[in-house]
Amino acid sequence: MIHKYPVSIDEMRERYMKLYSAAVNDVMRFDYKVNCSLPSSYFPLQKELKMAGVAFTIKGGPDITTDGEFEMRAQMLEDLHENSVIMWDCTGDKITAQWGEVMTMAAVKAGCRGAFVNGIRDTEAIIPQGFPVFHQYRTNVGMLGRFRMYYYQKPVRIGEITINPGDWIYGDIDGVVCVPGELAYIVLQKAEGVLDKEVGIRDMVNSGMKPTDVVANGGYF
Repeated sequence: MIHKYPVSIDEMRERYMKLYSAAVNDVMRFDYKVNCSLPSSYFPLQKELKMAGVAFTIKGGPDITTDGEFEMRAQMLEDLHENSVIMWDCTGDKITAQWGEVMTMAAVKAGCRGAFVNGIRDTEAIIPQGFPVFHQYRTNVGMLGRFRMYYYQKPVRIGEITINPGDWIYGDIDGVVCVPGELAYIVLQKAEGVLDKEVGIRDMVNSGMKPTDVVANGGYF
């Protein structure tokens, strides 16, 4: 589901890219009492690359059947939309690579902004494409005959987080967070406010103010 916001999706994404994941997490935790963090076992392939966009969900798992697998995978790549972030629920698979060089190429062509997946391969060919990938492991084991997609663009669950198509995903070096689509714009505004407030806190600390006085003046550590 693509939600409607007061600004364009492109502007939303540009503004999210200026945030950091801890600010988004703090807003969700303190204002909405919601855990929004995906498991900490996923790491960015390139630590300097952030990702932000609208969740495009995929469910798959270990499976030795192959009938129709290539066709489903191809159709999924055709259905990717601009500013999407692919979120793979891999049902705990630790063996195969669900993502590689050619899928990255197709995703970039579709305007996709990142992928969150258990396993990758073709690492040296992914890196030059500048495409953000968050993953748990690397392997040379392909998925055909070992793992397959079951469906896509339905709700999935990764760790403690249920992800719906149309939710907002943001990832940086500290991890990945998921914001419900209906809250994405207000959470963006609140997180921007966190960044603004932290400028003042840094100024107080840099001025030599004692930590207790920083807290007395509305700051925090």
